[in-house]
Amino acid sequence: MRTKWLIAAALAAAVLSGAPAAAAQLTVDGAILDQADSYIYENTTYVPLRAVAEALRPDASIVWEDGQAVVRAEGLSLSAQPGAVYIQANGRALYVPDAVQSPQGSTYLPVRVLAAALDAQVHWEPATGAVSITGGSGSIVPAELHYDEQDLYWLSRIISAESKGEPLLGQIAVGNVILNRVACADFPDSVYEVIFDQRWGGQFSPVRNGTIYDTPSESSLLAAKLCLEGANTAGDSLYFLAPELAGNFWTMEQRSYVTTIGSHWFYR
Repeated sequence: MRTKWLIAAALAAAVLSGAPAAAAQLTVDGAILDQADSYIYENTTYVPLRAVAEALRPDASIVWEDGQAVVRAEGLSLSAQPGAVYIQANGRALYVPDAVQSPQGSTYLPVRVLAAALDAQVHWEPATGAVSITGGSGSIVPAELHYDEQDLYWLSRIISAESKGEPLLGQIAVGNVILNRVACADFPDSVYEVIFDQRWGGQFSPVRNGTIYDTPSESSLLAAKLCLEGANTAGDSLYFLAPELAGNFWTMEQRSYVTTIGSHWFYR
């Protein structure tokens, strides 16, 4: 009881400082969780990993391994590391824009991210703000069945070749440019064709110098998965360059600036 009171008190203090606020009622498969066990941060409802996982998957075991919370159940392996901008479930990578959080030493996730990882559904009641989670008896589709093999292969390689030394958010942004081009009528309509587009002498230097064929780094593979799951840090950017390395500044002169991440500048 004292622990719950302390959490509630911390959330009340956070409201005054503009930080996380207590959430409305949270229901998991018809059972109401204590209101102090969830909160709202940046307009997103965060819920406790352990309580929700145990409610949805009675067969689940939740342990702490190598600095992260790990959930295992039949057909499911999930890991969440506090401070990371993603979780992994059955080899897939799900984006957490404001990071996995750990108030009071417990692991909290955005409700929709956790529901997706547990193959559950979320319903939000606009009038009251109440959130209900149902389902979760199935298992999230594993990575090898979810991602298009060729898209993941080439996307991870162009991300690695172009931004291996960049932060994860910058690597995601490079992948965003590729996928934005796939969706744009001015460019080819597949990941492979965008990367190997030979107009104007080729679009990407790794294709010209052969580094596109190098084995991608682990972080680049992670970034590619996050991109294919919908993570976006570059908005509608279609171009990027590193000004300190660029020999051609056409992009900077002719396109609209979007953002800078690491050493890369992004343009639409």
